[in-house]
Amino acid sequence: MIFRQLFDPVSSTYTYLLGDEASREAVIIDPVFDQVHREAALLRELGLTLVASLDTHVHADHVTGAWLLREEMGSRIALAASGGATGVDLPLRHGDRVAFGARSLEARATPGHTDGCMTYVLDDQSMAFTGDALLIRGCGRTDFQQGSAVRLFHSVRTQIFSLPDSCTIWPGHDYAGNTSSSVGEEKRHNPRLGGDVREEDFVVYMHNLGLAHPRMIDVAVPANLRCGEPEFEPGSLQDWGPVQLTFAGVPEIAPEWIEENGEKVHLIDVREPQEFNAELGHAPGAVLVPLGTLPQRLGEIGKDKPVALICRSGARSARATLFLRQNGFDRVANVSGGMLRWRAMNLKVE
Repeated sequence: MIFRQLFDPVSSTYTYLLGDEASREAVIIDPVFDQVHREAALLRELGLTLVASLDTHVHADHVTGAWLLREEMGSRIALAASGGATGVDLPLRHGDRVAFGARSLEARATPGHTDGCMTYVLDDQSMAFTGDALLIRGCGRTDFQQGSAVRLFHSVRTQIFSLPDSCTIWPGHDYAGNTSSSVGEEKRHNPRLGGDVREEDFVVYMHNLGLAHPRMIDVAVPANLRCGEPEFEPGSLQDWGPVQLTFAGVPEIAPEWIEENGEKVHLIDVREPQEFNAELGHAPGAVLVPLGTLPQRLGEIGKDKPVALICRSGARSARATLFLRQNGFDRVANVSGGMLRWRAMNLKVE
């Protein structure tokens, strides 16, 4: 079997590609809207036909790429029927299977993080894709989207911990650089759900996490209830470079294009001065104009070339991009993923 684990540094989301070597049919689990170009390129290079994209749940921290993959590749969208989303081709229920060639994934209902969480288990039970139901030494929060600590406790104990100890756990996210675990490991060492932890212990633990409201929830959840279908056409905007409109309406351009064509643009870094030369460094040729000073320094930014804006993650530079567009800059784009993605791609830094 062909297997790849892919990562989105902005949302810390793992996307998984599984392919049957004989038939060359493949599925993707938890694709990210802003990374679809990467997945499409990988599928083409590996000679795979995408038959379905599967989301583990209706996400609150990123927009799914399921709709965009269907538009570009003709794949079907699979999601829990209980998730309440429209535009689903394969509404899944507990025990359903999604086939790709001679291989298949079993859908196991694991609600608790959200009402419609699914864990996808490979046919030989050697792999389980747990989404946010079970993370490495953790689990998804239970304080929004019909979350329930009681339901999550029983989901993990009955549907995931019942798998063989050797079954590899592939989570939906990780924020510390971990890539995988195993059922046996998590049964022994997961501080929330493993060992001798009782249901009442887990419920009190989850009710006292004190986490901030998810930053993307107001954009991501409505979008994902449409399986990632935008309310406008996300096609190319301008002819000076491969600029794409994101789901949130921000024109973006890939960091690798900026590195290769830096002399063709004014590259503006809108971080704070202390960040410019810190651990992430800055892109070659970037000019520092902190976001808070942008209104006063508009006159310093030339219109003789397109303008690309960058920050740490792409959030502040997205705001700066929209501000410049509102102030007469027609050729402008946000560098997608910011310096986090720039460094993740091993591009040149100063």
